[in-house]
Amino acid sequence: MVNDRRVYLFDSTLRDGAQSQGVDFSVSDKLAIARVLDRLGLDYVEGGWPGANPTDDAFFSESPGLERSRFVAFGMTRRPGRSAENDPGLAGLLNSSAEAVCMVGKTWDFHVDVALEIKRSENVAMIADSVAHALTRKDEVMFDAEHFFDGYKANPAYAMECLEAAHKAGARWVVLCDTNGGTLPDEVARIVGAVCERIPGSHVGIHCHNDTENAVANSLAAIDAGARQVQGTINGLGERCGNANLISLIANLMLKTDYDVGLDEHALGQLTHVSRLLDDRLNRQPARHAAYVGEAAFAHKGGLHVSAVAKDPRTYEHIDPATVGNRRHIVVSDQAGRSNILARLAEIGIDLDPKDPGVNKLVDEVKAREFEGFAYDGAEASFELLARRARGEVPSYFSLARFRIMDDRRWNARGELVTESEATVTLEVAGKAKMEVADGNGPVNALDTALRKALVPLYPQLEDMRLVDYKVRILTPQAGTRAVTRVMIESADSQGRRWTTIGVSTNVIDASFNALHDGITWKLLQDGAEVPAEAAV
Repeated sequence: MVNDRRVYLFDSTLRDGAQSQGVDFSVSDKLAIARVLDRLGLDYVEGGWPGANPTDDAFFSESPGLERSRFVAFGMTRRPGRSAENDPGLAGLLNSSAEAVCMVGKTWDFHVDVALEIKRSENVAMIADSVAHALTRKDEVMFDAEHFFDGYKANPAYAMECLEAAHKAGARWVVLCDTNGGTLPDEVARIVGAVCERIPGSHVGIHCHNDTENAVANSLAAIDAGARQVQGTINGLGERCGNANLISLIANLMLKTDYDVGLDEHALGQLTHVSRLLDDRLNRQPARHAAYVGEAAFAHKGGLHVSAVAKDPRTYEHIDPATVGNRRHIVVSDQAGRSNILARLAEIGIDLDPKDPGVNKLVDEVKAREFEGFAYDGAEASFELLARRARGEVPSYFSLARFRIMDDRRWNARGELVTESEATVTLEVAGKAKMEVADGNGPVNALDTALRKALVPLYPQLEDMRLVDYKVRILTPQAGTRAVTRVMIESADSQGRRWTTIGVSTNVIDASFNALHDGITWKLLQDGAEVPAEAAV
C-alpha cells in the first residue's frame, strides 16, 4: 500500500545553496557534500546545473556514486522557437550523469509576458515538450514551477495550466516554488490545498525561500496541505535570505509530526554533525543560535534554568539534544558532553563503560582543547587520534625535531615575478634522525612534500595519500597578525577514504604541521602500519 504520510526529501545545497553570497563550491566540495547527504539517506541530491559553469560540468562528467540518494541535475525547459530535441541547454541536462532531472519553467503570466516576451500558450508547450522529451532519456523528471505562488495569486487559471501541462506530460513531481519568498503560511496552505484538488499530492512538491523568515513554516504548511516532496538546503543556504533549512525541516518532521521522511534515528542523530561539517567546508562560523543544531540551542546560563535542568532537562528543553547529535551546555558548570563523546567513541569502535574514569578525562581534554580553538565536529580523524592516544593505542610513527621554511620572492631570468617556498624537516623515526628538503608552490605544500619525501621510503602506505582541501580560520581577529589560527586539512587515498584533521597555533605553518601530522598518523593507523625496527638515516 502507498504510504500517504511519506514525505520525500530533496536537497538543493549544491545548486541553490551555491547561490549564497560568499559560497563557492569546488568539485571536491561537491563530491564530499553529496556523499555525506547520501549517507544521511536523503531521497534526492541536486548537484547543480550542467553547462552553467566549469565546476558543474566537471562534477557532472561522471557520477559521484551515490548509493541511497538519487543524483539530480537542474536545468531549464526548452527555449522559445526551438524543439526540445534540438535545444542545446536541454541536451546538456539530459547528457549529464544524473539519474533524474529537474527543469524550471515559468508559471507567472507576468514573467511570460515581460521576461520571455512570448505567447502564453508557447510557454505551456515549452513545459510539456521538455518534460516529454526528457522522459525519453531519464526515468524521472521533475518540474520546478518558478514564481508559482505569485503567479497563482495573479492568474490561478494560467498557473494551474502550466502545472497540469507538466503533470500530464509525465513529470513525477511538480514543485511549487515561492521564488521571491514573499508568501505567508496561510497563503501557502490555501494554494497548495487547491493544487492538490487537481493534482495528487503524491506528485506535488514545495520549494520555499526565506525572505520573510517563513521558509520552514511555509514548507510545513504545504506538507500539511498535501504536498509530499519538500526541497531545501543544509543550514538554509541560498540566494538573498536563503532557502528552507533542511536540517530544521527533517528534525521537525521526525520529532514533531507523524510524517515518514524515510530516515532512521541514526540519521537524525547526525544532523548536528552534517550541519557543522558543511560550515567547516565553507570556512564559515556555525550559527550558534540555529534551531536544533546550534551551539546555543540547548545552552542554559545560571539561575532557575540551570537548577531546573539539573533535576529534569525537560523543564527547559523541548527534546533531548543528543537526539539530533547536539549537546546540553551548562554555562556555569559546563558538565555536558559525556553522552556525545561516548557515542562518537562507539562509532569508531571504542566501547567504554560510562563509569570508566577515562571518559571524564577525555571529556575534560576535549573541552580544554575546544577552549583553545580546536573543533572536533569537523575533524573526526583528529578526534579519533585524541581518544586512541589517551588509551595508548597510537604508535609514535614519527616525531618532529624541527622544521624551517624559507620563502623567496624574486624576478627570474625571463623577467617573471615568482614566489617559491623551501621546507627543511628533521624527523625522528624509530630513534633515528632523518632530514629532507623540498620545494613547493607555498610553505604548506613545501612542508607536506618534505614530510612525504622523508616518510614514504619508511611507510610506503603513504604513497597514495593526497591532500584535497586546506582551510584556515582566524579565531582571534581582534589580535590582528598575532591572531590564533585554526587549520583544517582534508586528505584522501586510493581506497576512497576521506578524513579531516585539525591544528591550532598562533603560527599558521605550525598549525598546518599539526594537522598534517594527524592526517599522516591517521592514515598509517588505519592501514595497520608498524614502526620500522630501524630507520635509515
